[in-house]
This record gives sequence, structure tokens and C-alpha cells, in this order.
Amino acid sequence: MPLFMDGCEAVSLGAIHAGCTFFAGYPITPASSILRRMMEMLPAAGGVAVQGEDEIASIGFCIGAAMTGAKAMTATSGPGMSLYSENIGLAIMGEVPLVIVNVQRMGPATGGATTTAEGDVQFCRWVTSGGYPLVVYAATNVADAYRLTIEAFNTAERLRTPVILLSSKDLAMTCETADTAEFVRPARVTRTSGDGVPYAFRESTDVPGFLAVGGDRLTRFTGSIHDGRGVITSDRKKIDRKLTHLRDKIESRADELAIVREDLQEGAETVVIAYGAAARAAREAVRDARRDGKRVSLLVLYTLWPTPVAAIRRALGGAKRVVVPELNTGQYLCEIERFAAGRELVPVQRIDGGLLTPAALEAAL
Repeated sequence: MPLFMDGCEAVSLGAIHAGCTFFAGYPITPASSILRRMMEMLPAAGGVAVQGEDEIASIGFCIGAAMTGAKAMTATSGPGMSLYSENIGLAIMGEVPLVIVNVQRMGPATGGATTTAEGDVQFCRWVTSGGYPLVVYAATNVADAYRLTIEAFNTAERLRTPVILLSSKDLAMTCETADTAEFVRPARVTRTSGDGVPYAFRESTDVPGFLAVGGDRLTRFTGSIHDGRGVITSDRKKIDRKLTHLRDKIESRADELAIVREDLQEGAETVVIAYGAAARAAREAVRDARRDGKRVSLLVLYTLWPTPVAAIRRALGGAKRVVVPELNTGQYLCEIERFAAGRELVPVQRIDGGLLTPAALEAAL
């Protein structure tokens, strides 16, 4: 049945369909609608939704719930992400499956609470101390918000890791007609149980089986460096092994985690690489440029981190120019630079709170 809904409702519906059983959050513009909708929808689906006393408590509730076996999600915006930072590190160290929705707004600090921006791209890559990778997805429209929420849950469960989904103020508050029956709904993934040793792995790329806190076996949970049993260690070999594992279980799966849309033209001299809200303008600009006889390729990135290297290299092909539209000062442009040697890089950026227009992009093509 066609539904007229905004990006926040799409995230909430995706969470329900992914099997979310616990949500906690604190009101913050423009993410508050996710909190409100989850408090309306989740109890009816058999889950629990809580408004925490603040952001730090909310993500802490989610970590605790996830470690008992719940599928947990929280949602916030820029200032809340700053407060989440320490507990995201706890979730990385404890290998906690958790979905974090960041509905971006203009920053820094209070910034523009009702003003659009996508300036948290690099922040979400290295959101906590230590520099260990996260999986970060970015939605471009309501349908993406739905399906990528499910993907985020599945990835969190499969890899025992926190996963961030980036939305934005305009996507959160934009209503579109969408038929959920036509949405591509990924199959639901549930974490695998362990063999009684909660953090054990053979190869650094392996994901330990999950052992819930509160079950019939002893499970330790700590933010300190620990061995396979969850016991704090100062053994340098064990430390190296654990930290290498936290990196490798994500980065070794970069191709597997890459979700992109390739619209490539043979012989194209210009390629547009876009994500988030800017991708909507990019699609229209590329379509119009082709009508004018220009040969232009388009790559839309739904996975930002780990970098979808193979897809980016395919898109670059024999192109001489690379156009990168962003609602920030070039936070992904610096990533594209690593692969675009010898090509002209054309940044198209807007940071005044307005959206990029197809006309602004067409001028760069």
C-alpha cells in the first residue's frame, strides 16, 4: 500500500521490519520524530522504547539492551553524536551490535538546528578515540532510509559492531509517496551464538559468536582491552591481536559492505560521485547533461565507510574529470583524491544551509 511518509518514519518502519526490539533516544532537532515514532510503533511490535534523561544515557541503555540480546537502535543529531562518542568506543571495544541514526544538521555546536548540512561524514568515520573503523551508510531518499536501516541492523548483527546511518534534516522532514511493497527489503539477519567464549576468534577477520549477558553462561563485558574470555589483559601479543581484529573484521569486508548505484557510460570523460542529499541533484543533472549530448557517468555511494574502493575505481575508468557534490567543505572529496591521480577534481559544495541544485551541478559538467 502506498504511504506518504517522511525519512524519520521510513527509518522507524525499517527498524521494525529489521526486528528492532529496543530503542532509546533523547529529543533533538531534526531527529526527534524518530524517537516519537518509535515510541508509538515499537511497543505495538513487542519491543521497548525509552526516552533517556540525556544522550549519554540513551546510548548506554542501547548498549546494555544489545548485550542482553536485543536488537537496539538510537537516533540523534550532531551535538548528540558528540555526546555519544565515548559510548560508541565502548560498543566497538565490546563488539556490540548497535544501530545509530545521525540526522545531520548544520554545525558546529548548536549550529543551525533546523538547517540542512551533511558535515558529519569524516566525524562518523573516526567518531571515537583509538581510530578504529565503523560502517557508515548514507541515505538519499525515503526508500533508502527504509532499506538502509535494515542493512544497518543486518551489518551490526553480522559483524558485532555499531553501524551509523546518515540522514539529514531535509530527508528527515521531506515526505514522499512510497509503496513499501516495492521497497527492496533485505533478508533479516540474526547474530550467531557463541561457543561459550564471548570474544574468541581464530583469524583476525573472524567475528566472535555472541553470548548474551544474563544467560546461563558467564559473560564479561568491559571497555578495557581484553582477551577472548573478556578478561582485561596487559599481554602485548593479545593486545595486538584484539586491536588488529577490530580493524580487520571491518576493513577486510569493504567490497562485501559496498552498496552503490553505478550508472556508467562508456567513454565518459566526466564522472559524478555523489552521496546523501546531493545525490538527488546529481541524478537530475546527469540526466539533463546526457540529453544535451554529454557523456557523463554517475556513481551514487550508499556506503561511505569503509571506502568502496573497487566501485570508485570502476567509476573513474578513463574519466578525465571527477565532480564531487557535497553539503560540506569537501569531506569526501579528500577520499576521492586518493584514487583520482592525473584527473581534474571539481568540487561542488554548499554550506549555507541550502540544498545543491541540479543547475549548479550542470554548470560543472
